[in-house]
Amino acid sequence: MEYLKKGIGQNNKQEDDTGKTVAEIISNVKNGGDKELEKYEKQLSNSTRDNFRVSEEEIEASIKSLPKEVKELIDRNVERISSFAEAQLNCILPLEKEFGSGIKMGHRVIPIAKVGAYIPGGRFPLLSSGPMVVAPAKVAGAEKIVACSPANYKNGIHPAVVYGLIRSGATEIHAIGGAQAVASMAYGTETVSNVDMIAGPGNRFVAEAKRQVFGKVGIDLIAGPSEVLVFADDTANPRYCAADLLAQAEHDPNARAILVSISTTCANKTMEEVEKFLNDFSPESPAHQSWENMGEVIYVKSIEEGIEVCNDYAIEHLHLHVKNSDDLIDEFCNYGSLFLGSDSSVVFSDKVSGTNHTLPTQQAARYTGGLWVGNFVKVLTHQKITGEGINYLASHATKQSEIEGLEGHRLSAALRLSN
Repeated sequence: MEYLKKGIGQNNKQEDDTGKTVAEIISNVKNGGDKELEKYEKQLSNSTRDNFRVSEEEIEASIKSLPKEVKELIDRNVERISSFAEAQLNCILPLEKEFGSGIKMGHRVIPIAKVGAYIPGGRFPLLSSGPMVVAPAKVAGAEKIVACSPANYKNGIHPAVVYGLIRSGATEIHAIGGAQAVASMAYGTETVSNVDMIAGPGNRFVAEAKRQVFGKVGIDLIAGPSEVLVFADDTANPRYCAADLLAQAEHDPNARAILVSISTTCANKTMEEVEKFLNDFSPESPAHQSWENMGEVIYVKSIEEGIEVCNDYAIEHLHLHVKNSDDLIDEFCNYGSLFLGSDSSVVFSDKVSGTNHTLPTQQAARYTGGLWVGNFVKVLTHQKITGEGINYLASHATKQSEIEGLEGHRLSAALRLSN
């Protein structure tokens, strides 16, 4: 493998500073509640809201302000995301089975009662982000869904984001962003209800906050900044490759856009197309900094070597611009979501196809997939031991407890043995 362009990588000092900053925010919000929230919202978000919770009046005004076509787009998002989540939930079946005479075991599928949804909104009003987190939680059966999103639109949340949250099933909405939002949902404040788990993507501060509150609450995964790896052969269209790289690069200055190609011609032409496209992007677009600092182009000598590189990167979005991509699907094992063929744009999943766009980053795809309805349910086991099963298990447990030197365990098992 040969780098034709290499990114500078993550700044370790920046990561250390982020961790310290977030730890302080969490501690202060945990102990100071709304007073500390207000301080951080003014300091970090320039928010001057008197009340963090989005009122019914604000919700009604937001809905009325939206054009019909915007509502229809969001309704379609909610319907497709919910439909896919329902299909996934139908795959998670309860279990009740006999494992030997008198030994019945099984599990139940129970929804998590209180879910916190973090909806990013730092640069753009992302219309699908709310439904991506809230709709699967609603389908799973969550009783309470607390949503937080930055107050970066006229001192509140963008109307389209509010509408998406309401249509998806959010029961409580707060105009709060960043690590302070995560802390407020984890520990609760005078205004914000505490939750059992927190889901949703965000910037490095949000990701770090989720990492630090894990244990107090559950989390879905560490998601963000965005990543894409385009794997291309000599049949790929460099303009398509370039556009797909930039679509993710524009999310964040730290987003990673990577091209792996078995064709130096394709690789070089793609880099040329990226620069051409960037000339037409707004100077303020994060894509410029992302591509310059984090973008990578890698030449590999064969499809097999390319597959190995892709699996090593364990990237968030893996897009195959290669011939007969369907035939290769079983060769890839580490990715957040896989896109087969040059026309299967990652943008379709970002917006409306129905699969979730909250996906593992920073190589987390080595051990987890993306957000799905299964994150919002608990699979709880149970057992009932009767008849012959009592003697069988009690005999085993008594002998094992004696070997282990656990007197209480031996006693509890031995009392069940038949005289």
